[in-house]
Amino acid sequence: MGCSKNLVDTERLMARLESLGYRCAHDPEVATGEIAVINTCGFIGDAKEESINTILQFAERKTQGELKRLYVMGCLAERYRKDLEAEIPEVDKWFGKFDYLNLIEELKTPPQPSPQREGLQAGCQPRVLTTPRHYAYLKISEGCNRMCSYCAIPLITGRHTSVPMEELIREAEWMAGQGVKELNVIAQDLSSYGLDLYKRHQLPELINRLADIEGIGWIRLHYAYPTDFPYPILDVMRERENVCRYLDIALQHATDSMLSKMRRHITRAEQDRLLDTIRTKVPGICLRTTLLVGHPGETEADFRELCEWVEQQQFDRLGAFAYSEEDGTYAAKHYKDDIPEEVKQERVAEIMRIQQAISARKMASQVGKVLRVLTDRREGDYVIGRTEFDSPEVDCEVLITAPTPRGKKTPAGPLGKGEIRIGEFYDVKIERAEEFDLYGKLWSKK
Repeated sequence: MGCSKNLVDTERLMARLESLGYRCAHDPEVATGEIAVINTCGFIGDAKEESINTILQFAERKTQGELKRLYVMGCLAERYRKDLEAEIPEVDKWFGKFDYLNLIEELKTPPQPSPQREGLQAGCQPRVLTTPRHYAYLKISEGCNRMCSYCAIPLITGRHTSVPMEELIREAEWMAGQGVKELNVIAQDLSSYGLDLYKRHQLPELINRLADIEGIGWIRLHYAYPTDFPYPILDVMRERENVCRYLDIALQHATDSMLSKMRRHITRAEQDRLLDTIRTKVPGICLRTTLLVGHPGETEADFRELCEWVEQQQFDRLGAFAYSEEDGTYAAKHYKDDIPEEVKQERVAEIMRIQQAISARKMASQVGKVLRVLTDRREGDYVIGRTEFDSPEVDCEVLITAPTPRGKKTPAGPLGKGEIRIGEFYDVKIERAEEFDLYGKLWSKK
């Protein structure tokens, strides 16, 4: 459950379990095994509630005899292990964010390895990829040193810790060998990569080296931090053809008052200069950001200025979230959660209305263009893909007309006359647009 960083942990555990001969199913809706492992999220209230409800559902299955053993790991367990142990005794054992591989020791009697798994040892296959074969996530660091007022991540994951570059290169090479064409590089704070290990920013060097790996068609960057931004990464994005002109950079707010209360260590003027530099150095870049509204102390004037700023900046992709007070954070200790929930939700809705109009204009501007698209799946008469400006599951999609011949089923592989395959790059001419989606057809030069 939760973010793609959690997914990477799950995939690592699955590889270890399968090396022992266990068979893992990733979809809890169809899982019928004797053992369940739930990897939880503990970031905000809604995510914690979802995790707890899922644990309770599986606890009930165990009570009913449908399940023999139940284990819980991840961020929620890391934060609230002692409380949860007392409240949900049906769980056999709880593991946190960093000791989850100890689950292997807990399963003392593994099944006999199946013939197809023979010879697989931990480390030979670092992960079991649960994403579609053509894209995967590469987690380059864990933790965060920023200590923003509202954020519980440093309390859960600890200080920022970079993964050594050589390990990341080996993992990415392995993924390329599995058919991965798109690397989604993820971290809580990309901007700090390398500062702990190498005493300098190493994100540009890492991305340059990843771009050299044969078979990797796209590299996409998620979750940069605006303060102490590694500017040389912009040169890499501009110069390397397979580094997407896409940057996910969480900015959270726009007024000096709120940036200070949030402990973001940046002013609006500095933030605006950063955005100007990014757009100047990487022409045509797609900027994705997230905003937090309803933080303690956010006045109506602060919110109005934020709305004006969103109109001014014209972000390509944007998500807005309401403040949720999290135990142990600076905001929980020092501020009163003084904005009613209905006001928070109204502010989220207003920001998203503004962004919907911006997105509609930006999407309409793509009509008539020919864009490179990576195909993800088929739905009905369409093949669904994404451009370099769209991250899996969170951004816009391109719907490519690809009717199936009558009486013929083609859920994957060749479609229609064999012109489109899932997990491949195609040139697509955009014919129409909606607020968050594009429609097009294959384009071939004649």
